[in-house]
Amino acid sequence: MEGEASKTKTVCVTGAGGFVGSWLVRRLLSTGEYTVHGTVRDLGTTRPTPPFFELSRAKDRPDGASALVHAGDRRTGHLKALDGAGERLRLFKADVLDYAGVAYAVSGCGGVFHVASPVPADKPQNPEVEVLAPAVRGTQNVLKACHQAKVGRVVVVSSAAAVAMNPGFPRDAVLDEDAWSDEDHCRTTGMWYALSKTLAEREALAYAEKTGLDVVTVCPPLVLGPLLQRVANTSSLVLVNLLKGKPFFRRDRDTVEDKARNAVDVRDLADALVLAYETPEASGRYICGAYRKKLSEMVDIVKSFYPDLTRPMKFVEGEEERMMSSKKLQALGWKLRAVEECLRDSVESYKAAGLLPE
Repeated sequence: MEGEASKTKTVCVTGAGGFVGSWLVRRLLSTGEYTVHGTVRDLGTTRPTPPFFELSRAKDRPDGASALVHAGDRRTGHLKALDGAGERLRLFKADVLDYAGVAYAVSGCGGVFHVASPVPADKPQNPEVEVLAPAVRGTQNVLKACHQAKVGRVVVVSSAAAVAMNPGFPRDAVLDEDAWSDEDHCRTTGMWYALSKTLAEREALAYAEKTGLDVVTVCPPLVLGPLLQRVANTSSLVLVNLLKGKPFFRRDRDTVEDKARNAVDVRDLADALVLAYETPEASGRYICGAYRKKLSEMVDIVKSFYPDLTRPMKFVEGEEERMMSSKKLQALGWKLRAVEECLRDSVESYKAAGLLPE
């Protein structure tokens, strides 16, 4: 019984070194109850590669996170610097495409959070290899390893991109967990990330139905918030480049479609993932969106805090993202912070990292 209780409080986080994974590890360690197995592709011996960009400097931030820079460790130092990491964090070098590595990391765990998935910062040259295979086959490997290890529950981080990319939805529709992106539409329009998340999430839920493995999926939209890791991730670069007046994709024009974007703070997402894991009655899918704002509105909010910072590109009207409902997640007790706090802490983090001017 004692060994089983210990297993219940040991969990694995795939993609632990990334933006969402880092905050999830921090959240789990902060309880003082969990031992965390974190998978990373690089234990810190090599330099980051594009599309990631290494942060140049850091200092303490008002959100309470520890400094971004940790001596001698490019990829995992921010994890090792977390409170409780020395006693309750084990890092495993494992690519989700390597089944043996994944199986080793989840061994002895009562729960698994599958976070790892590629988010391209540019339009992929070979989407099947760069985006689809890691997302789908990686998810298959994690689920198989969890089933073999008799893991109690798997929480899979999907995306709102698996919910909303469907031209058949009415423009005024409020999307809930029954909504799915259209796979053919995603493929023909080159929305490879949306396709990868749709295929991977469907695979996860189908695997649960087939095997009885307890799987819960969480679908966040654009994830913003302060950085813990030493590299600027794709979703953070959306806001950074917007504020710097730079195009997000290299081939974009010098304008920005001023469409409303659904978004969530990374800290609220981490709370939602733990809530989905710890709540016995949690099941199926959960949309995890906190607010919906036009990009120009986000810039205006930032400008109210930092009037000299924003240098936006020209805004033009564009097709807006459909509204999404997070009522199912809120019914579990999920709480979220104000958009102003999210954007302020995001910008403070970017400034501390040298991504934006002081």
